[in-house]
Amino acid sequence: MKIGVPKEIKNNEFRVSITPLGVRELISNGHEVFIEKNAGLNSSFTDQEYISAGGKIVNDNKSIFNISDLILKVKEPIEEEYSLIKKDQIVFTYFHFASHEPLLDAMIKSKSICIAYETVEDEQRNLPLLVPMSEVAGRMATQEGAKYLEKPMGGRGILLGGVTGVEPANVLIIGGGISGTEAAKMAIGLGANVTILDTNDQRIRELNELFGDKAKYIKSNKNVIEQEAIDSDLIIGAVLIPGAKAPKLISKSLLKKLKPGCVLVDIAIDQGGCFETSTPTTHENPVFTIDNVLHYCVANMPGAVPYTSTYALTNRTLPYLIEIANKGWEKASKENLEIRTGVNVISGKIVNKNVSEAFNREYCNINSLI
Repeated sequence: MKIGVPKEIKNNEFRVSITPLGVRELISNGHEVFIEKNAGLNSSFTDQEYISAGGKIVNDNKSIFNISDLILKVKEPIEEEYSLIKKDQIVFTYFHFASHEPLLDAMIKSKSICIAYETVEDEQRNLPLLVPMSEVAGRMATQEGAKYLEKPMGGRGILLGGVTGVEPANVLIIGGGISGTEAAKMAIGLGANVTILDTNDQRIRELNELFGDKAKYIKSNKNVIEQEAIDSDLIIGAVLIPGAKAPKLISKSLLKKLKPGCVLVDIAIDQGGCFETSTPTTHENPVFTIDNVLHYCVANMPGAVPYTSTYALTNRTLPYLIEIANKGWEKASKENLEIRTGVNVISGKIVNKNVSEAFNREYCNINSLI
């Protein structure tokens, strides 16, 4: 199979979809890999490293899309790439369709095969291809939140961990999944007062076993969120419903009750955001303020640490990529339930239920198409 790796062109997206070692693995399986010139440079991978691994450097993204059977990306295609995607071409990337209807429409129109990293599920309903970037985003959420709590950045002027005789900041983490857990690790490590909310009793028990008395754990509901948010200096939204829009857990009216200079970090922004006032931002302009509350809503947070992120992503995606390339998407989907759950759109038909429900679109069971 001919596999294309275009350079990411989303604002300040410095990751690349595969390392040179990953390219070497694909080539050892009998595939051709085409990498756009300088695609890996911002992740500290040179064209020569890809060439040494057996890859072929191509000068422009149009040629990459034109010659490839499978397009491997990090972020979803943006508008200028829509017309480059061909009928029956496999696109393997983070799509987050439920947060962007124009993207869904464009992929339906292209009649391509869209396999989304974020909806691949294993038998335990874990999301193995979301895990590495969720880990990065969770850790960065605390790191960025601590930075924007500084007064010159617009925050309350609070040191996250406090100092002797001075209370540390109160950090509220809504959602105890992968990203929430990683955010908690960082916040606890820095000495903050940490509260984690989750709706799942079993997960609360697991978090308690993990962190003990270093954090508070509360069953989440609307009233609890409001009570805890009012006392918080940093609020991290880390909720996820695979393939679906994120629920809005902090309302616009609640903002007026929060501390002036409080910071909200919305990890769920790729899925539409879990705060009512969230809108996507970029690494170039990461924050905005509403009612004296800072919002950090960068839609590609791990893109700021591309070397770490690219290695972490390749480690997880490569086994699935090799199986899809070796067998073709159809046979791979038949034989591997995890890959099947990742398929969102097939030749103009939506085969992921959460995506169809997000926009009240017709749903087609994938089993009728493979």
